[in-house]
Amino acid sequence: MNIEITRGRSEIYDILTHLTFLFIESHKIKDRVVINNGESFIREWLLLEDIVLHNKTLTDEEKDVIVVHLGNILGRTYDEIYDAYNTFSTEENPNRFFHLIYWLGKLAINESLYDQKRSIKFSSVLTEEIGHHYYGELWANSIKKVLLDNGLIERPIHIISANMHSVMNSIYAKNALPKEAKKHKDFQLFEVLSNANSSALQSAVKNYASENGLIYIKDTSGTNINVQIIDTDKIDFDTNSFNKVNSVGEKPVIIVMDYAFGEQAFETMDELLKPYKTGGKTIHLDVQSVSIMGKAGILEGGKGDIMIPSSHIFEGTADNYPFKNELSKEDLEGFGVRVFDGAMITVLGTSLQNKDLLKFFHDSTWNVIGLEMEGAHYQKAIQSASRIRGNISENVKVRYAYYASDNPLETGATLASGGLGMSGVTPTYAITQKILEQIF
Repeated sequence: MNIEITRGRSEIYDILTHLTFLFIESHKIKDRVVINNGESFIREWLLLEDIVLHNKTLTDEEKDVIVVHLGNILGRTYDEIYDAYNTFSTEENPNRFFHLIYWLGKLAINESLYDQKRSIKFSSVLTEEIGHHYYGELWANSIKKVLLDNGLIERPIHIISANMHSVMNSIYAKNALPKEAKKHKDFQLFEVLSNANSSALQSAVKNYASENGLIYIKDTSGTNINVQIIDTDKIDFDTNSFNKVNSVGEKPVIIVMDYAFGEQAFETMDELLKPYKTGGKTIHLDVQSVSIMGKAGILEGGKGDIMIPSSHIFEGTADNYPFKNELSKEDLEGFGVRVFDGAMITVLGTSLQNKDLLKFFHDSTWNVIGLEMEGAHYQKAIQSASRIRGNISENVKVRYAYYASDNPLETGATLASGGLGMSGVTPTYAITQKILEQIF
């Protein structure tokens, strides 16, 4: 079977992850239905094959029987199979779920018994778009045009890769919500804002921010990465909790970009750090720092703990990226969460990991404390822009900090066990606060 992928780079990893899961599940089906070393198949599989290949119309009683058989093959209950059947059913093909399961298993059978391998091909259009950073270039140029139009492009710039709320709330929330700020001390105000029922308060912060230096750029390029530009000259530091000692006279600009995904991090950062060409003029951005905050899997500790990387190891390659991290373990201590420092591995996909591999990285001399998907890509773009291509100053400062979304080595602490909830507020805002303190 050949699959041709024509989608954009930002969607490739989702597709490959799903294909990986489907590949694994298909072989589970094959293992359950093949008997006698491939010479025959279980009765339930032969009944399913007869229904699918002859596209039979089933009575309710016949459908119930095959649902029970599928439950035996898939190791699921009758109700679970029936719910899946109804989800996939269409007027044109009511037995669509039966077809899906059959062909999943059939492809694995063909691959194992008859050496009919599956392959994935990338279209020439996709290859060309990836090579030219098509979406990343559109995205970066739209940001630079906004900087130019607002007279900000020649000011000192600090880039932060984070979510779309923590930087904005850290700078503006106390001024936007003075009554709530008096009632809720420290990070309690941010917990209130993180509540799903606080849409009115969230809107108040957004409106106040937009009137005091924040410009929101909704992505239209196809990267799905929204951006905030903050003109710090319009921030009221007299009532703000930050000391502006580092920004006096400089009036820096902060660019907050939403999380990139995998190699998309290289494309977007590489394009953002390039000079902006307009009207025959080339403008180099005065990028003074790049800060990366994100979620990652932790290999010691648990959900909500913080990781401070000293280097990024790129899985599957010989590429390693040591760097001087402006954030230290000591910076993030004292917030009530544990902090770990050491190397982190940038993985190609969470579905491709297993405990043996992760234990090797953690227990060996690699001393890996966690895994994420963007760090090496970001650092590759930053190093090439600052140390090789001369697009930005070689003295650019970098900051990396991650909070743990899961521990894949611990049962009950994986991503499948649920999100962080309110326990994610403290590490998120602790990291954000330290990044902003160093900028200001």
